[in-house]
Amino acid sequence: MDEVSTAATVFYPELRGKRAVVTGAGKGIGAETVDGLITQGCYIIAISRTQADLDKLKQKYDSTKIETILLDITHWNEVDNIFSKLEPFHYLINNAGIAICGPFLQVSEQDIDSVFGVNVKACLHVAQCAAKKMLENKIKGVVVNISSQASKRPIKDHTMYCCTKAALDMLTKMMSLELGPSEIRTVSVNPTVVMTDMGRKNWSEPSKSESMLSQIPLRRFAEVDEVVKPILFCLSDGAAMINGCDVNIDGGFVSA
Repeated sequence: MDEVSTAATVFYPELRGKRAVVTGAGKGIGAETVDGLITQGCYIIAISRTQADLDKLKQKYDSTKIETILLDITHWNEVDNIFSKLEPFHYLINNAGIAICGPFLQVSEQDIDSVFGVNVKACLHVAQCAAKKMLENKIKGVVVNISSQASKRPIKDHTMYCCTKAALDMLTKMMSLELGPSEIRTVSVNPTVVMTDMGRKNWSEPSKSESMLSQIPLRRFAEVDEVVKPILFCLSDGAAMINGCDVNIDGGFVSA
């Protein structure tokens, strides 16, 4: 039996029967977003570069609810080829991303190329392919770019991550400007540290987490469903006039 996502506590009937592409779908926010969308009645095209993660999704949901695609989104021509063959879809959750952390003075050329290559270049290209598909099929679609609070405030040892997420926020604004006239909306979702399995592992040590928590007025990090629920809202008709903006899910971090 399919597991019920905690995001099912809010139901958006307009999402039922819609098709959604989710990148980075195998773990964390991506996997939970897949759960939330399926609970809402969406059909999912789940993209990941890790076959084992896709296999878990296939075991969890049958083929009437999901199809899985093994794809490294940094492979430009492969992305073109895959998206050209997809059936029309309504939503893109542009979630895939990486972080390479370390002091500013130790950032290498390879670090720059790797993080910008995924978080900006590949995300931009996936969004291009998705928007072209929506335009070709006259779909009033929605793109949600998964950004971060790190786009707005510097975080120690996160130079490249902060820079790329700031670039992703501007990409959201540019997309909203140029795609809005075709009734394709674009939104950034900007969470704080999220308590995925990786988030708990990386931020469980008090010596690391206390400094960040002290800057969050709510004094806690986000649970995964607290990110998924705003994503679902951004896709819904209730967000019909939300376009080109950043949705902060940070407990007040950027305001403090």
